[in-house]
Order: sequence, then structure tokens, then C-alpha cells
Amino acid sequence: MTLIGGPLGGRSGGGSGSSGSGADDVPFVTERDFESVVLTSEVPVLMVLVMDRSQPCRAIAPELSAFAKEMAGKVKVVKIDVEKSPVIARQLRVQTVPTFMLFAEQKIADAQAGPIGRKEMRAMVEPFLPRPQGALKPAELAQLIAQGQVVAVDTRDAGAYGRARIPGAKHMPLEELQGRLAELYMLAGQPVLYCRSGDKTKELAAQLAEQGVPVMFLEGGMLAWESDGGKIER
Repeated sequence: MTLIGGPLGGRSGGGSGSSGSGADDVPFVTERDFESVVLTSEVPVLMVLVMDRSQPCRAIAPELSAFAKEMAGKVKVVKIDVEKSPVIARQLRVQTVPTFMLFAEQKIADAQAGPIGRKEMRAMVEPFLPRPQGALKPAELAQLIAQGQVVAVDTRDAGAYGRARIPGAKHMPLEELQGRLAELYMLAGQPVLYCRSGDKTKELAAQLAEQGVPVMFLEGGMLAWESDGGKIER
């Protein structure tokens, strides 16, 4: 979707940092504070370039606001009105609104033109978020299994384990793990816990870490493993 009203740069820069584009609480950045808010930020910044007259820009406001609340403290979410900050829009060569740009480590790490939802926003920022202690991605787990350094531990129920599991995985139901820690650490390699979606084992790993028993877990669980093309044993 090309910018409404022709090329960028029709108004002077600066401004009050507020605009009528969308009824949400995501703050606006101007040319005056762009460097301090975006470029030198210590956390990733998802910046959305918008135009007040654009219906697609107004339509994304609820999703953008919800995403900003979800990522509070982890990712800074801001907007720029391309008509009030034309210099930035020209420098970034923005031709479409909305345009999403992710800034990390003082440079553009990703960009997408056009409306996107929270799922796509999360996909943009995920590689730059701090990872929980002990978290492994599917590819990392597959490599460690191949090297014989770890043993996958399936914490799902017996039915799910019997239908499909990571090759060589041991079965220890989640509700039994706290009482089987000695057995867990007698496996042939370091244990890596996984459940269906990763949420339950992430929570358990955090609890065990607080008790001084750190353990690794698979981010995204079995769903992520299958989505990443990991081998399945039945």
C-alpha cells in the first residue's frame, strides 16, 4: 500500500510527539528525540511508521497496543508519523504505511511493510529477546543429541509420549519430576525437558533453578520441534 498523498516530505519535522493516528497508548517519536529513544536504546525497539489519514494504520492500533503491553520491559514499541517526521521517513526510504522496523544494537535488524499482527511482531523481535536460563532451540537440541551430550526428557502424559516423541527421549511425567530428580541426573547425558508447547517445562525449569537445581528445557516444546522438522520416534 503506497503512502496516501504522494511522496514523503510534505511537512516540516519535529513536533509535539503526539498524533491522532489510532486510539492507543503507543507513544510517538519525533525527529528531535529519535536518536535518544530509538538509536541508543538498551532494549530492542519496534518502530512503526504511520500516517494519520491511513485506514490500515488506524486498523493496526489495537494489535500494536496489545503487543506493547505484552512486551513491556523487553521491547520498546513506538510510532513515527511520516508527515510530521519526513526527514526520518526519507532517510529510511519508507514507501508504504504502516512499515514496521526493528532496531537492535543501534541498527535496523528487520523490517516489514504493510499491516501485520501480533504473531508477526513477535517473530520479528524474538531473536533479540533475552533467553531464559537453560533454554534450547530445536536445532540446538538436535545437535546436542547427535553429539551424545544430552538426553531429551518427555514430560507429557503416557499417551502423548507413545504417539510421537523425540528420538531416544525418556518418559518422566511432569507431575513426577520433583520426586525423581536423582533419577533425572543419572541419565546418560544432561537432561533436557520438553512438554507440548514449552510453557510447563519453562516454568518448572525456573522453579528448579531457584532451588539450585538448574535444568535445560526445549523452547516451544514438541510443537516447536515438529515445526522445525525434527525427527520423530513412534
